Amino acid sequence: MIKKLLTVSISLLLATAAGHVNAQGNASASAGKTKAASCAGCHGEDGNSTMPAFPKLAGQHQTYLVKQLQAFKSGARLAPMMAPLAAGLDEQTIQELASYYAGNKISTNPAPKLPTNDDDDAPAKTPEQEKAALDALITQGSDLYRNGNISREVSACVACHGPYAEGNKPASFPSLHSQHADYLIKSLTDFKTGARSNNRENMMHMIATKMTDEDIKAVAYYISTMK
Repeated sequence: MIKKLLTVSISLLLATAAGHVNAQGNASASAGKTKAASCAGCHGEDGNSTMPAFPKLAGQHQTYLVKQLQAFKSGARLAPMMAPLAAGLDEQTIQELASYYAGNKISTNPAPKLPTNDDDDAPAKTPEQEKAALDALITQGSDLYRNGNISREVSACVACHGPYAEGNKPASFPSLHSQHADYLIKSLTDFKTGARSNNRENMMHMIATKMTDEDIKAVAYYISTMK
């Protein structure tokens, strides 16, 4: 009898604790939604930016978002646009914003299109040729994402970011699927040049320096199509 009562008591205690945690999380996300109003101009009302140059934040791991906002605030991650905005954020606000965005669902992207060729002398491609070129680029990106490039010692993205680009929450590796290709290209380029270096042991810099511009473009386009 005592054993049964003890079991019931523990179960009730765990349920109460879980409910308390959920309530705290909901309150944090609710507060974050209110405070995120000033972020909507670039990142969208729910964290789904419609402008390719600005990243989608919806569905991103909360721990990763916290880390990036702290890096913007401290100057560990250089970003002239974000630094002054993050400078005034206290730790509670950072946690609330991250909680809000993490709880939202990331939107899927429309079918990608290759950028217009600026070379006026180049012959115009037919729709069939453009589709073939895009398909080849995405296939190249898929292969690089899943297998890397052994000859150039480019690590496979899947090792850290997962088979569906869902990331690795405990290791603070970000989710990438459905992110804007333009933003991914800029991020990888910044890692390559050293303009961005606030990642553990500068891992991304070591990988990106071995990638060609075509590699970066291909893998970015492929990741943008992942759901």
